[in-house]
Amino acid sequence: AEGIASSFGTGLGGMVHVLAGSLGVSALVLASAELFTALKLIGAAYLVWLGFRTFQSARREARTMLEGGAAAPAVGAGRAFREGVLVEALNPKTAAFFLAFIPQFVSLSAGHVALQFMALGFVSVTLNTLADVVVAFAASRIREGAAGRTSVIRRLREASGGAMIALGIGLAIAKRPAL
Repeated sequence: AEGIASSFGTGLGGMVHVLAGSLGVSALVLASAELFTALKLIGAAYLVWLGFRTFQSARREARTMLEGGAAAPAVGAGRAFREGVLVEALNPKTAAFFLAFIPQFVSLSAGHVALQFMALGFVSVTLNTLADVVVAFAASRIREGAAGRTSVIRRLREASGGAMIALGIGLAIAKRPAL
């Protein structure tokens, strides 16, 4: 349930970028070195924090289970959704993607450029969200198969936390794209 909720959260975060792009806000953020850097560092810090928290909870839960305790309760769909929204909305690379990709398909002669941008962005976000949902279903099946194998679950969660930390570091050192 958390994976599906997170997928829809990142979808909503993507729609924030579509709306911002259609209104020209994303172009302003990408044009301003200060705004881009601020958004980039906030997003990077949030990803590193989530990764560190995931990594630590994997170790803590494994220790508890080895001592005969119960597994930690699930994060919950609401929290997973909120985290998904924040991770995507705070990613300036998503804004850069939409500003680089969508305008290629907008027709000035058709009018309503902002509406075209939003419609095309919505299609892109919907397709990405559907792909994320498929991955979430597959991941839940893997988790169910590994349910009795504490070390496998711990390693998967540590890898997930490590990946978030690496993505956060990558975002922190990312250069502002040329417009």
